[in-house]
Amino acid sequence: MGFDFGFIIFNLINLILNIFICIFLYKIINLVKGGDHQSNDKRVVLYICLYMISLPQIFNYILGQVNLYVTLLILLSLFIFLKYTSIKWQFIASTILGLSIVIKPITIFMIPFLIVIQFDLKNKKFKFDVTKSFTRLVGVSLPLSLNLVMFIIFPRLLEGFITTNFTSSEASQVNHSFSITKLIINLFYFIGLTDDHVLLIQMPLFLIILIMIAIIGFISFITRKDIKHSIIYGYSFGILIMLICYFDSWDHHLLILTPLLLIILFNLPRQSEITKKFIKPSFLFLSFLDLAFMGLYFAVKNAFPFNFASTIFLILVFYALIKYIKPLRSDKTEIKFKK
Repeated sequence: MGFDFGFIIFNLINLILNIFICIFLYKIINLVKGGDHQSNDKRVVLYICLYMISLPQIFNYILGQVNLYVTLLILLSLFIFLKYTSIKWQFIASTILGLSIVIKPITIFMIPFLIVIQFDLKNKKFKFDVTKSFTRLVGVSLPLSLNLVMFIIFPRLLEGFITTNFTSSEASQVNHSFSITKLIINLFYFIGLTDDHVLLIQMPLFLIILIMIAIIGFISFITRKDIKHSIIYGYSFGILIMLICYFDSWDHHLLILTPLLLIILFNLPRQSEITKKFIKPSFLFLSFLDLAFMGLYFAVKNAFPFNFASTIFLILVFYALIKYIKPLRSDKTEIKFKK
């Protein structure tokens, strides 16, 4: 097609994807919307429109990124999980999620949250649906197995993938990524560490931060209280873990997270403290102010190479989800606490 015509076609496809994203967002929100929200659709449409005009959308179009493909597949799989409970549909939904990982591995940490497991802290009992969990894991692994075939046939592809994403100098460059890992790497350069030192440290650093955040998120999820539509929060934890931990978390990646924040916004009670203090402000910041702080980073990066504003809001959302799903304490436990 040539670059110019190809760019136009690619962005037209992105526009069509956005239309389907809006449709599935609308359907999911109406499936999970709390009873204290407005019965009409005006507020739902308003927030979907805010998502459509958010600044990461512009960034995504300009850079020719594939985030909208991933977002659509995530929402489609989430809709199926919420709408249908049969094993057949569980397999289909997880396979669709697996396709999103093939397109962009940013969704890979969603996989552990597909396991249907819950630990009842009060009664000290596990609830584990073996059949549903196995079906989901097989479904999500099926598209990924195609990558393994390619890596076996062409071993240099695997070597190049690992090098580019984890162990090379590309992953250790000073840039405007807002992940905790990247902020610390930028700090290392800021205090005078050499490239060789950073290359030696970066992989252990990433793994330490990943293990810490992932364990906190997964333990919080499996010890959750009984909540309806818990898969929404599992999806959100998976994306948040990646954005908080991985080397390169960019502004256009937020298009994958903000639709989930919208769904949570309508799933939570409208007047809840978590909605007002955490979810709504985070959605608005990540949609409209994040790009301004990226610009500020480029203006002062020689003196202060840290793009940390979005990091704060991601951590706030992570904390808010933990706060919402944590088990309610019994009266007996509260009395002991007071004593």
